[in-house]
Amino acid sequence: MSTRFDNQHKRGYFMYIIEGNIGVGKSTFLRLVSKQLSDVNVVFEPLNKWQNTAYGKGLLTNFYEEPKRWAYTFELLTMICRVQDHLIEQKKEKLTLVERSIYSGYYCFAYNSHKQGFLTELEWNMYQQWCSRIMLCKCLPPQGFIYLRVQPEIAFERIKKRNRHAEKTLSLTYLKQIHARHESLLVKKEGVLPQLKRVPVLVLDCNQEFLRNPAQMHKHIHAIRAFLLQTGATLSPYQHQHNHQISV
Repeated sequence: MSTRFDNQHKRGYFMYIIEGNIGVGKSTFLRLVSKQLSDVNVVFEPLNKWQNTAYGKGLLTNFYEEPKRWAYTFELLTMICRVQDHLIEQKKEKLTLVERSIYSGYYCFAYNSHKQGFLTELEWNMYQQWCSRIMLCKCLPPQGFIYLRVQPEIAFERIKKRNRHAEKTLSLTYLKQIHARHESLLVKKEGVLPQLKRVPVLVLDCNQEFLRNPAQMHKHIHAIRAFLLQTGATLSPYQHQHNHQISV
């Protein structure tokens, strides 16, 4: 597979985005990466803002239990939080890996809510107008995406194992829907903005356990390091190298 890059980004802008389905283990993965790649700054998804009671109610739980009632509220809040983080991080001149983004929020989660009838046409049109304007006018596309790819059935088993209260009503059907949306965004690049089509994507097979599998995690680290270097980042010397594939 080939990789293409453009020169649209400002000098020193090296923000990469970690994407993947619910249950793949993105936060765990980022913590492991931060321990092994000292040059990388990591930014975690602000789950406390919609999982706990920061806004008076556990919106994530509400959304899973009553999606038609809470989809617009939840998707709007997550968009606001992700845009805030994106705008902060794109001003920094340092190598950063950010967990999830406005792009998966739009193309995967909000779009799926629309397709499943959780959002009315009016709500979807309003969301689209806000999100499209922000993506086009405010947010710089990332230097690259790192897609943690996992089969929905495996993600579902991991979700049951970690036993989070907010996820108790999550269904395998929903995970399959979100998986399909990630594939469309990051692999097929269907219906995405032209500037996103040019962003390279590193796809990592995360079906195998990596938390307690150092050999597997090492493969991922080698692939990420090579991807970062190939896309223009500067890293401290590292002892090992590993072959990998990049799609765009």
